[in-house]
Amino acid sequence: MSKISGRTAVVTGAGSGIGRAIAKSLAERGAAVMLADIDPARLAEVQAELRQVHDRIATCPCDVADPAAVRTLADTTLDRFGSAHIVVNNAGVALGGRPGAIALEDWRWIVGINLMGVVHGVETFLPILRSQGQGGHFVNTASIAGHIAMPGLGPYNATKYAVVGYSETLQKELEPDGIGVSVLCPGWVRTDIHNTGLKRPSLGGAVPPAQANAMSDAVETGIDPADVGDWTAEAVESGRLYLFTHPSMAPWVEARAAAVAQDYAACAADPRFAKA
Repeated sequence: MSKISGRTAVVTGAGSGIGRAIAKSLAERGAAVMLADIDPARLAEVQAELRQVHDRIATCPCDVADPAAVRTLADTTLDRFGSAHIVVNNAGVALGGRPGAIALEDWRWIVGINLMGVVHGVETFLPILRSQGQGGHFVNTASIAGHIAMPGLGPYNATKYAVVGYSETLQKELEPDGIGVSVLCPGWVRTDIHNTGLKRPSLGGAVPPAQANAMSDAVETGIDPADVGDWTAEAVESGRLYLFTHPSMAPWVEARAAAVAQDYAACAADPRFAKA
């Protein structure tokens, strides 16, 4: 997409953190913005902030794990703005734990939000973008954890790897339609992501005993979400697929690639696979 100005953007998880920053960057570049979040109070706060930029800012409470709620988000966007061009599937949560000790209901919870929330956004809005014939762009928020497996974060890693693979597929499939795809893979950013696990179903609303959070210190000293917001808006206009934020993490990604290459070489050297 060559320009954002005059387009309509939908941002999920827009009530805080990276989603809020992306929404602001898109608004500052002239997009009408539909803010979506599960927390109506946060939505109202962000709407008030962005209406200082311009008045084409609207809100729609939305649980992205519910496909009917995402359908309502699409209908509300069309009713308010008449179109949708940029869809930022950003809502997400974090969940860790030891294998064998993670409640299956918590697994379903994080998959429903982090992966199926992206799927719901694409499956709901893609027919709209295609019918308009004006191109468009999807931004799917993954994580650097979609490229490297961080110990202790199995459920989070699994969903983020899935979003990366899904986005890579979409990029190839939607290019003929003039619809771009970016997958946002940030490292540590100053957001509330490390506290979202407190809402996991197995807790039943109870407050757990105080415990160390492996992500807490790294997140609280992370980069400014505003920089990620600007970086994302720039990528929409330039059509970049992968959006990384931390050059210091490149060696981890390279080490994984080297391990894959080493074990692939072992396969190539085995006569059983010589003709495969």
